[in-house]
Amino acid sequence: MIKVVVVDDSAFMRKALSMMLEADPNIKVIGTARDGKEGFDKVMKLKPDLVTMDIEMPRMDGLTALKQIMDTCPVPVMMVSSLTTDGASATLDALELGAVDFIPKQLSYVSLDIVKIKDELLLKIKDIVRRKHILMARYKQQAAFKKAKGTQSNLRTSIKPHIETAETTPSKFIRKRNHPVNIISIGSSTGGPPALQSVITKLPRNLPVGIVIAQHMPAMFTKSLADRLDKLSMVSVKEGEDGEYVQPGIVYIAPGGRQMITKKLGTKTRITITDQPQDSIYKPSVNVLVNSVVAIYGKSMLAVMLTGMGSDGLNAFKTVNEKGGKIIAQNEETCVVYGMPRAVVEASIADHISPINDIYAEIAAYF
Repeated sequence: MIKVVVVDDSAFMRKALSMMLEADPNIKVIGTARDGKEGFDKVMKLKPDLVTMDIEMPRMDGLTALKQIMDTCPVPVMMVSSLTTDGASATLDALELGAVDFIPKQLSYVSLDIVKIKDELLLKIKDIVRRKHILMARYKQQAAFKKAKGTQSNLRTSIKPHIETAETTPSKFIRKRNHPVNIISIGSSTGGPPALQSVITKLPRNLPVGIVIAQHMPAMFTKSLADRLDKLSMVSVKEGEDGEYVQPGIVYIAPGGRQMITKKLGTKTRITITDQPQDSIYKPSVNVLVNSVVAIYGKSMLAVMLTGMGSDGLNAFKTVNEKGGKIIAQNEETCVVYGMPRAVVEASIADHISPINDIYAEIAAYF
């Protein structure tokens, strides 16, 4: 039985989330709380397997409660976020502080979309709880490293323009590789924002190719993610715009709720933002983006699969493999959810399987 504590200042949301979670017979809501202070106390007392945490609450907000929980008794926390610019920024702060994922507020029983996302959310919770000891051990290791380096401070005041935020030395020596790469495509989902930060912030300013990314996120969240990564990185990072050309040293993140594809125009590659295909489960979709990229670049593309639920991207990555392109997959130990990388690894198409802290070096080895 998976034990959950639900923390939200809205009685309606507490009830809605409890009903949604307990629709699965293996999940039990063992406690609810009206604010961060009460939530922290309930977590300390009840020792749940997972916590859902609202962000905006009286007395103690969700970020403060999250930090106290992660400092005192780390447990997987999923933030409940409003789909606003402020909500997106606060959610990214929470992921930086140790939250494993977030639940958009509209995707509670308030929304008709609940039918589409409930089953996947419940599966995600089960996967996270099954791996909670690995995830929390990794969090403690990272927190100890940050403390030792003196970098653990309030996120809102610690961001400085274009600086690297982690060690730049990979855990192993990686040889230079003699394979042409003219574009990089990255797919990610649950756990993706911190994973992307680990990779993108370490890439060199003079990266000779462009990078296109499909990260499963709602609208507004991807713009906040791009802005944050741009402040932390030596390469430029932006949300992709319809009609712009892919340029070297620039990272383009697909807008949440839309599809991003690439098209060849003469000798240049142009980005198109579209709602097609309408029947795609994910917007943005890794399959949709990577299929458009491999159609142009074939063997001269590098595809990277990071942490995420499900298998979005697998079919496109198979095409990359068939065309002779190269593939990097994040290893199981460093994923929040080992779904999308697992699908690639089990299909035996990954050229490199690496921990998240080594993936930037795997990429750099091609240049």
